[in-house]
Amino acid sequence: MSSRSIQYTSSPLLASRTPVWRSKFVVGAIALAFVGLAARAAYIQVVANDFFQRQGEVRFARTLDLPANRGRILDRNGLILASSVPAPSIWAIPEDVEFDKVQLKKLAKLLEMTASDLSRKLENEDKTFVWLKRQVDVDTAKQISALNIKGIYQRKEYKREYPEGESAVHVVGFTNVEDKGQEGVELTFNKDLAGHSGSRRVIKDRLGRVVEDVGEQIPPVDGRDLQLSIDSKVQFFAYQKLRDAVLDHKAKAGSVVVLDVLTGEVLALANYPSYSPAKRANLTGAQLRNRALTDTFEPGSTMKPFVIALALEKGLVRPETVIQTAPGHISVGGSTITDAHPHGPLTVNEVIQKSSNVGTVKMAMQMQPREMWEMFSQIGLGQKPQVPFPGVVSGRLRAYKTWRPIEQATMSYGYGLSTSLFQLARAYSVFARGGELVPVTLLKAPEQVSGVQVMNEKNAHAVLNMLHLVTGPGGTAPKAQTMGYSVGGKTGTAHKQEGRGYADKKYRGFFVGVAPIDNPRIVVAVMIDEPSNGKYFGGDVAAPVFSETVQQTLRMLGVQPDMAVRPQVVAEAVEESF
Repeated sequence: MSSRSIQYTSSPLLASRTPVWRSKFVVGAIALAFVGLAARAAYIQVVANDFFQRQGEVRFARTLDLPANRGRILDRNGLILASSVPAPSIWAIPEDVEFDKVQLKKLAKLLEMTASDLSRKLENEDKTFVWLKRQVDVDTAKQISALNIKGIYQRKEYKREYPEGESAVHVVGFTNVEDKGQEGVELTFNKDLAGHSGSRRVIKDRLGRVVEDVGEQIPPVDGRDLQLSIDSKVQFFAYQKLRDAVLDHKAKAGSVVVLDVLTGEVLALANYPSYSPAKRANLTGAQLRNRALTDTFEPGSTMKPFVIALALEKGLVRPETVIQTAPGHISVGGSTITDAHPHGPLTVNEVIQKSSNVGTVKMAMQMQPREMWEMFSQIGLGQKPQVPFPGVVSGRLRAYKTWRPIEQATMSYGYGLSTSLFQLARAYSVFARGGELVPVTLLKAPEQVSGVQVMNEKNAHAVLNMLHLVTGPGGTAPKAQTMGYSVGGKTGTAHKQEGRGYADKKYRGFFVGVAPIDNPRIVVAVMIDEPSNGKYFGGDVAAPVFSETVQQTLRMLGVQPDMAVRPQVVAEAVEESF
């Protein structure tokens, strides 16, 4: 095998000498590049590192919220109406999630969704973050954690629980998934209940794991507890009796208000229809409204006691003064006002007992419109109640200068003005407190309060005795009688407005009363809206709810019976005029 030797020295290219400046240029260029890199590194790390520091933090540093525990809502006896319980929320980094089919099915089942829905959620959402389910129970969170699925994480959160459910929801309200109040006390006192969230600054790795704490940790400040004046047992009982009455009479809705006239505390504020705070998917406005505070209506004959009181104040009549109501109707300004039945001569006491429109109008027309307007204003009509609650209404009381004679007449028996049931209940505290109008509160206030004197004590007691007659034989509300306790009150039945007129067969039935008569402790107001099962008078549909609520409330307050407990024969109610 022959080989041919290569003579490198004979190659013109290899034999040529490289210029010295070229090698120096290459070395210099390399050195210059190193100097440039060093300068750039110094610039980035020393001179202008803020931008890059921020970019690093954006990618790896996170501020974690440390949620505060929302304050509890308690009733007057310390029983829980609303509280927060741990409820972890499940989230994921979709691009990091790794699971097999078995894990997928188990996770979907725990999250109460199908495997296909879960897969779709992880595919279609943001690749760096997605909520899978907010606020699961602790046991479910533990089972999800036990699956050890990469890319699935949990966040500590709280959710509200409402032990009293639908009976107290119109007072307590509820929060949304972010734990912010949306209705009721939860909304009104949201700032106090919520507290302040804390924060924790951390560095996370690409898998979302915390690798280092940076900066100072700010601890959360839990919200403060709130104690209401509501008695949860009174609330529950009142709600039950109201619900039964609405269903029995096939009514549209109903409300009950219970006030402690010594302290001005609201012991119960119940409405039906209601809803469960845990199931709010298909709520309607009719279910959400706290009708006792947000709905207004013409109060009908429940206004008559105030007109009588004013007539006593002005010295126009005495309780035994006889008013001629025959022939059962009276003409005012070309319009005719009638009684349900002609009564003939009635004393002032009997005008209230029989609920005579004619007798009331005859007294009202002896007064100036301004005098009636002042009385109605002094008892709180036309003014928003001073209770912190969303949606509280003021009702309607027009300026007296615009009243025509017929309007003055109809206002004396509750048409032409409007009020809420809450306003009406408070107004009746005047008769329970010897002429004082009591300030009311939804927060616990165990000490007796002073009210504003709006009428003479003697006259207030005189009207209270008239109210007692209403619940006795010959009155319009014998069904308001309460086993063991003396009671008094006034019925009301009012046509419902439709457009510019009144519906022929749509009514609201009311009863507002005081108990016990000799030493009043509570005012209870009941409204049944649009009963349609044959009976609609306030003495038939609202008075029985009053009776049962009074008996239960006074027993819970420890008030001793003031009457012999014996079976009572309840007479048929006298039909009232409206």
